[in-house]
Amino acid sequence: MTRNIRLYRWFQFFQGLLFWQAVWFLYFQGTLSAAEAVLLYAIFNVATTALEVPSGWMSDRLGRRPTLIAAGLTGVGGAALLATGDSFVLFCAAQVLIGASKAFSSGTDSAFLYESLAATGRQTEVEHHELAAWRFSFTALALSAVTGGLLYVVDITAPFWASTAAGLVVLALALAFREPPQEIDEATPLSQLGTLRAALRQPVLAWLFVLSVAMYGFSHLPFVFGQPFILDALAKAGLAAEAPVVSGGVTSAMMVISVAASLFAPRLRSYLGLPAILLVAFAMQIALCGVLALSDSLIVIAFLFLRMVPDSLSRPFLLARVQTLLTNGGRATYLSLQSFCGRLVFAATLYLVSRTMTGTEEMDHAGIQTVLGWSVLVGVVVLVGLVLAARRVRVEPA
Repeated sequence: MTRNIRLYRWFQFFQGLLFWQAVWFLYFQGTLSAAEAVLLYAIFNVATTALEVPSGWMSDRLGRRPTLIAAGLTGVGGAALLATGDSFVLFCAAQVLIGASKAFSSGTDSAFLYESLAATGRQTEVEHHELAAWRFSFTALALSAVTGGLLYVVDITAPFWASTAAGLVVLALALAFREPPQEIDEATPLSQLGTLRAALRQPVLAWLFVLSVAMYGFSHLPFVFGQPFILDALAKAGLAAEAPVVSGGVTSAMMVISVAASLFAPRLRSYLGLPAILLVAFAMQIALCGVLALSDSLIVIAFLFLRMVPDSLSRPFLLARVQTLLTNGGRATYLSLQSFCGRLVFAATLYLVSRTMTGTEEMDHAGIQTVLGWSVLVGVVVLVGLVLAARRVRVEPA
């Protein structure tokens, strides 16, 4: 179990080496239309969504290690297929595999860490280790983003081959893990969902659930529309050819700033309290979408540096708080259900966006402005509701 804990942060590091993250939209749009590129990300979300709850049940029923091994296998297959694919159908298959990888890992990784800590009597250290893993993951994202942008200039498939190699290391680490002791749940998926429904009747879990679903969407809006925003802004300045390198640099900078923010997160969490820091993080996400909607100036690109700061101020604390409210037999299933709902809402949003776009045009700022403008309005309504509800819910642990 001690080795599990030690290897976990490296597992997250190599999972974070997504060399294609800063160029995926540019890569797809080079072969397909902007509408198809958006639809491909929606397909990724649909695939992940479809497997979220089944993968959580698989983790609770069959074990954490087999599920993480499955995540490694599908991740390698998806990255390799992206590197070799040259059609919408092949890219769809690749997105399905990468979505499956994400689903297998989602929830299971955090449950694996918590149960490994609990087996050694160190479960109270979960916030510390979640933060450490977060820093490792985002350091990897920063390194791979700038490297991926440079690799793309050399060969547009190079970032995907580099991600394939990183995926092989993830698979090797998963194989090196040992299964933590846990209470294997014999329940069926349907009966287990009934148990989770009862758990969600706890006001604090319901509040955290809604916040998590909303923050998932607002975290990923700049991810999907950030690259076309950068391309559009650079094109107006006559610098469109620099988009891959600039996108890689921006993504790298946002990860570095996020890691730096995580260093101050524990002190800020202690000062503000849990509900306040979570709501501030959500408000920051909404504000970033608002800034991107208001202007297409090159200067606005710098605001994308802040995209992952809200996650670093919220995600580790959200996970740590939820873990204490769940049992081993349903922990991964709950986290998967939470991700399922977030991805379902976001995938539906992307599908609607793709339906409003014509087949061959590139996405311009007018289209981005419409999507993000409506999103900000919805976000403000949800934020106000959460603020009002927080007054009646004991979000802070006793």
